[in-house]
Amino acid sequence: MDIETILKPEAVRVISSASSKKRLLHELGGIAESVYGVPQSTAVDALLERESLGPTGVGKGVALPHARLHGLDQVVGALVLLEKPIDFDAVDRQPIDLAFALYAPHNAGVEHLKALALISRTLRSGSVCTKLRANLDPATLYTIITEAQTAQAA
Repeated sequence: MDIETILKPEAVRVISSASSKKRLLHELGGIAESVYGVPQSTAVDALLERESLGPTGVGKGVALPHARLHGLDQVVGALVLLEKPIDFDAVDRQPIDLAFALYAPHNAGVEHLKALALISRTLRSGSVCTKLRANLDPATLYTIITEAQTAQAA
């Protein structure tokens, strides 16, 4: 599994309008609908339900919201860079400015966990996050995130 199979270039966005966790989840749901054909309300409801179990803000300005959805045949994702950090109830109580949402088929099993581990490992790298935060072009962000995995494997 690699990031290129999870993330389509058009699912990478820079967002200036998300002022809260709920608004960010709505933005991520909108990406799920426009890029992967998942109804926005379905994606948002699933993300909110998962957040109710415990926040997915993993620290150091990064959040990994994720949910299982009916209607998908593979794990897919969306990467968002926020121009202004927001409170996301992260474990370190710091605001987040990077979010990688994962949507998995309802019966994904271990594939969902593998994808989550892959994204988590990639975004744990301080240099990757620094490069992402230094760019406001979605195409550049896509290149950085997909090449980061290749560099880590080498």
